[in-house]
Amino acid sequence: MTLRKGRTIVVGTRQSALALTQTGQVIDGLRELSARHGMDYSFEIRKIVTKGDRILDVTLSKVGGKGLFVKEIEQALLDKEIDLAVHSMKDMPYELPEGLMNGAVPKRIDPRDCIITRGGEGLAELPHGARVGTSSLRRASQLQHYRPDLRLEPVRGNIDSRIRKLETEGFDAIVLAAAGLTRMGWQERMTAPLEVDVCLPAVGQGALGIECRQEDTEIRELLSLYNDPETELAVRAERSFLGALNGGCQIPIGAYATISGGSEEEPELQLTGMVGNPDGSTVLKEMRRGTDPEALGKEVADALRAIGADRILSEIGG
Repeated sequence: MTLRKGRTIVVGTRQSALALTQTGQVIDGLRELSARHGMDYSFEIRKIVTKGDRILDVTLSKVGGKGLFVKEIEQALLDKEIDLAVHSMKDMPYELPEGLMNGAVPKRIDPRDCIITRGGEGLAELPHGARVGTSSLRRASQLQHYRPDLRLEPVRGNIDSRIRKLETEGFDAIVLAAAGLTRMGWQERMTAPLEVDVCLPAVGQGALGIECRQEDTEIRELLSLYNDPETELAVRAERSFLGALNGGCQIPIGAYATISGGSEEEPELQLTGMVGNPDGSTVLKEMRRGTDPEALGKEVADALRAIGADRILSEIGG
């Protein structure tokens, strides 16, 4: 490897507790890897406020959707103010700015959504007409489809503030990503996970994306050591699906890929994708298997278009 000893690597991140926690976990992993390869790196965290952090009183779908939590961080990368950036993969748009790339996708943790309820009930046991807080159109669409009686209402903010709103704003339940609670060490706060056949996760949910400049070969070589090939393949398939549908936060879209077989040299992926109406009246799902993640993503998108996804996309403006 052509890594320089003594370099200080500046890592850009949002300033929420979750973002700082997962960035710290990434830095610990990179520090261990660089030490194992005889490199004397130090790391510095640069906190960056994004548009999504500033606008907390409007649902994401109404203020631009994907990209809200990454644009300012990507600009800092392009301006060489930082050397790499740690994102929640589900926040990353399909198209990255010219000159930037995903340098590593570390091993994914629990991709599912989870429900936190005041009374300890699971989703199926919530009382008729229960108020459920989520600002995700994807979650709302699938939950409304599963339980049409539920009242889905928006709730924004960081994990802690959303959990507080469960009590202070009279919600019966809120829905969060299990991965965020896991990374914070708050697994005991979950009432129950939502299985993927009930609520298909967001593209890349549970995975991190570590973004860097294409020209920075030193950082790219370091990040290549931190990449998890199976997670990267699965996320590539999901992101290909997202790109093929040109989807963002304005449209209820979900996807989840796993390694389902094949060989070590050529793993087979299973990808399930969904598109739904915001009101949950229609939720379309298709599943396909294949070994090429980009082709598989497009195949699932085409299969959904064939059964009516185009109509949903055009109605919403996708």
